[in-house]
Amino acid sequence: LQKSLSETFGADQYSRARKEVLTYMFSRPMQMALYFCTGILEDETLFHHYALNVPFYTHFTSPIRRYADIVVHRLLSASLGARSPIKMEKEAIQKQADHCNDRKMASKRVQELSADLFFSVFVRVRS
Repeated sequence: LQKSLSETFGADQYSRARKEVLTYMFSRPMQMALYFCTGILEDETLFHHYALNVPFYTHFTSPIRRYADIVVHRLLSASLGARSPIKMEKEAIQKQADHCNDRKMASKRVQELSADLFFSVFVRVRS
């Protein structure tokens, strides 16, 4: 997909804008990753990462960015024996994951609405 898009962008003055628009349009309908507690899910195929084709996958970024990443860091550290286990039941961890997913979805929706509003204003000003 990336190769096809790169060939489509071209090399003129609008290539960067085309790249941003097309990348946004192609990635927008993709399913968002969800946080979940592995102790809640019994079907291990749900841990699979489709694009990377690995059976067990977890994702996190720097723990200074998001609360969910702090939880993942703490859980991984505990599972590796680098820190004491977290004193939370798996249901409580799943509740936190659900809340993080809800906030992430709300943030994505606001971002999309903001982009739509900006585009509408841009088209109206240019008309």
